[in-house]
Amino acid sequence: MPGSAWNASLELPHGATVADAAAAIERTAGCPQIAAEAIRAKRVGVFGRRVDDDFVLGDGDRLELYRPLTADPKEARRRRAARPG
Repeated sequence: MPGSAWNASLELPHGATVADAAAAIERTAGCPQIAAEAIRAKRVGVFGRRVDDDFVLGDGDRLELYRPLTADPKEARRRRAARPG
């Protein structure tokens, strides 16, 4: 849901990958459906940079799960640019 966030802290072994973290997140009690969907759709990143499942996480990395876009950014910009004023 836009405007909301879900946070969870995980303890993973050294050398854990995004795939390992995703599996741990899905096992976490209270994992919202949007998180599971983002993981399956591979809409994940670390500190704002999109990464693949085999990316090795470091201590303190923040794994981000991205929502699908609700509007095409290019089209939204075109509409804003076409408005007078």
